[in-house]
Amino acid sequence: MEKEIRVIISGGGTGGHIFPAVSIANAIKEQHPRAKILFVGAEGRMEMQRVPDAGYEIIGLPVAGFDRKNLLRNFSVLVKLLKSQWKARNIIKSFKPDVAVGVGGYASGPTLKMAGMMGVPTLIQEQNSYAGVTNKLLAKKADKICVAYDGMEKFFPIDKIIMTGNPVRQALLNHTVTREEALKSFYFQSEKKTILILGGSLGARTINQCIMGHLEEIQVSGIQFIWQTGKIYFEQAQKAVENIGKIENLYTTDFIKDMASAYAAADLVISRAGAGSISEFCLLGKPVILVPSPNVAEDHQTKNAMALVNKSAAIYVKDADANKELITKALSTINEEKSLSELSKNISKLALPDSANIIASEVYQLAIKAVKR
Repeated sequence: MEKEIRVIISGGGTGGHIFPAVSIANAIKEQHPRAKILFVGAEGRMEMQRVPDAGYEIIGLPVAGFDRKNLLRNFSVLVKLLKSQWKARNIIKSFKPDVAVGVGGYASGPTLKMAGMMGVPTLIQEQNSYAGVTNKLLAKKADKICVAYDGMEKFFPIDKIIMTGNPVRQALLNHTVTREEALKSFYFQSEKKTILILGGSLGARTINQCIMGHLEEIQVSGIQFIWQTGKIYFEQAQKAVENIGKIENLYTTDFIKDMASAYAAADLVISRAGAGSISEFCLLGKPVILVPSPNVAEDHQTKNAMALVNKSAAIYVKDADANKELITKALSTINEEKSLSELSKNISKLALPDSANIIASEVYQLAIKAVKR
């Protein structure tokens, strides 16, 4: 009988970290049904809800991010970090993992640091084209580093790097819904073009403000819009729509649970440039206009976006220019069949399929080596 392996998966904060983490866990369970998996997240962050929803146990750490603008506020952050490292140590002692996996986010730092110090093999999954500070520090002790972009030897030891791509939600790839069925679920017509607007799981201020400021233009455009506002901006978005009156060609929601249908319905996507989202667009061949967030470490979203734009695989709109340019560019692009076709063809070339299974195999190999020691 196959050895039961024990795996800790740590990280979260946004859907861009949580969805790949759950995909890796699902792939491990599919390959090795007896595997025991424990998630370690950050207290109060969305992984504390999303991970249990996916059927996995999670323990939260009291960790928080550093305030780069007000350094004096970071004393409490340092205290929380020390408490998180101590709690992570106790979790590792209790659970006795054979391997620890870090997917990015606040919790992955203290968890993987303690795992490495305690002799547990570690694997990092770096989703972005520009590595974050935490992963660069963790890489020194990591056994394997799974990446999604070329040129990552700038940040990591080349002998540890494995090109795997970013895992995406399995439901997106396994669905059978047709475009017509998907549009019907949003109360839309199949003969009309549809734009999907994604601001991430929490919401993107610039994108949402741009949409709110152009509702009258949207109303008369003849194009259908599916608008995921994120929970932070939903109430504000609803009020803005109510002020205009009923907009038949606009479907507004805080969070889209059935993303497979949303993608199937969309002829064009507007999105931030998170690494997980970009991987989904590549695998699904979706034409996309990227509006990178300027409020992320090392401006990594712009670097993610430009990796596509430089290969004619996406359209780029700078955050500062979005209010003036975004809707105009979206409406002109969606009416150009040749442009949509070229974007779809070029972004599909960048897809790296089967990422979750490849990473799961690497996790298992590290776990087995640890068992044999």
